[in-house]
Amino acid sequence: MSHSTSDALASLQHSINGKSIADAVETLIAAYPGAVTFSTSFSNEDQVITDHIAKNHLPVSFFTLDTGRLFPETYSTWSRTLEHYSISIKAYYPNAGELETFIESNGPNAFYDSVELRSRCCFIRKVAPLKRALQGNAVWITGLRAEHSPNRQDLQSLEWDEGNGIIKFHPLLHWSTEEVSNYVQQAAIPYNPLHDKGFVSIGCAPCTRAIRPGEDFRAGRWWWEDSSKKECGLHTH
Repeated sequence: MSHSTSDALASLQHSINGKSIADAVETLIAAYPGAVTFSTSFSNEDQVITDHIAKNHLPVSFFTLDTGRLFPETYSTWSRTLEHYSISIKAYYPNAGELETFIESNGPNAFYDSVELRSRCCFIRKVAPLKRALQGNAVWITGLRAEHSPNRQDLQSLEWDEGNGIIKFHPLLHWSTEEVSNYVQQAAIPYNPLHDKGFVSIGCAPCTRAIRPGEDFRAGRWWWEDSSKKECGLHTH
């Protein structure tokens, strides 16, 4: 990150400190008009952010990554979200040729065989489509929270994503799981019913399970892998 980028980021961070989510997003929009986008996976966190953006009619574009292996409940939540807020959400899909080659060479469930194959699957289905989705944007709003994993404890609400050349804003970074759940209930927001069944971090169906009492937040993702490897490549630090 260059000094000029670092200075701009520090100035932006100072300008949004203490502001509500809507006001912080408005500040970012003023700095980068027409270049602020939000990625939603229809998790509870993302539904809270969608609610703030949509109810305040903020000019932020919405997108989602459809990996082709999402839960039926996720697609249902997607549909109910469109109806509830009357918004448009652009979907990005994996490159068909790359996915066909990967599956032909390794089989449909190769991600269970090694971290390398799982990472390649994540790259094709998530990371590559994300890069297309972020093109032309200056700010990417995410639903990351510090509780999600150990390597997110030291994040700032604004950070520079070198790999994608974009500013990332995490408006719920310091919200607790309870605060997120309470907001969803109180605001009567459409949410993924899998959350009521012990699913806390919901991704692709083959790679996600409910967690058991006392298990770590990320235990339900890629549970057959070492806990230090549980990232898909969308958020690397």
